[in-house]
Amino acid sequence: MLALKKNLRSLFRNWLRDEEALAGTEAAMIFPLMLTLFLGLYDVGNGILANQKTIRASQIVADLIARKNVVTGADVNEAVKAGELAFEPMPQETYGVDIISIRFDPDTSDPEIVWRDTRNMSPIPDVFDRVSPLGLPGEGVVVVAVTYSFEPVFAGFVVDTFDMMEVGFSRGRSSPVVNHE
Repeated sequence: MLALKKNLRSLFRNWLRDEEALAGTEAAMIFPLMLTLFLGLYDVGNGILANQKTIRASQIVADLIARKNVVTGADVNEAVKAGELAFEPMPQETYGVDIISIRFDPDTSDPEIVWRDTRNMSPIPDVFDRVSPLGLPGEGVVVVAVTYSFEPVFAGFVVDTFDMMEVGFSRGRSSPVVNHE
């Protein structure tokens, strides 16, 4: 029994002195940290990409709506679909859009909603607060809010989703107010 203990101690000491064993031990200690950092970086990168796509979608929809004097239901559907396509190849199930055409009173510059189309999200409640600095008498503005919920692939056990919202503004190109048929 004593000889076995001596042999084990000697084996353990030799193992600790052996550089290959030390490198293997260090690698085993560092690998989980490096893997966690790599997977976290992947999720952060995808989150930033989803945020950029949310911004782009709001700009696309606002631009397409502002091109015409009067939009039809088909025009609105096409603009919403274009905003949805901006998210590819990410899942689009959580994409929501709120399109609002606003006219400013010629005398008081008070905003009024001309028409509104909201899909897959709650209407933004503070739209008049957002557009009041843009109020020019007799003018108008198109407001497009886009929401997207990003679900991280690897960090799902830490954070469930990131809810993103971007609000884009655009003035009508050929008329002060964009109307709806």
